[in-house]
Amino acid sequence: MACNIDHSMEDVMNKLESQKSFLPEVIFKELKGFLRGNHSQEILNDVFHLLKKYDLVSEEEREMRNTQLLLIIK
Repeated sequence: MACNIDHSMEDVMNKLESQKSFLPEVIFKELKGFLRGNHSQEILNDVFHLLKKYDLVSEEEREMRNTQLLLIIK
């Protein structure tokens, strides 16, 4: 997930909203609550990239990303 761009909280929230219909409801809700907190730039970037193109990846890739998102949330 190497990226030179730092994604703002607004970027991450917009990306989350854009992928809402593709994410499992529980992950969407927990992630939205999680993002209300204060998080490092690294966490924001990681979440952004896990959500990026979520709708276009395979089911296997989605499962992997779901696991990573849940690990970040917990």
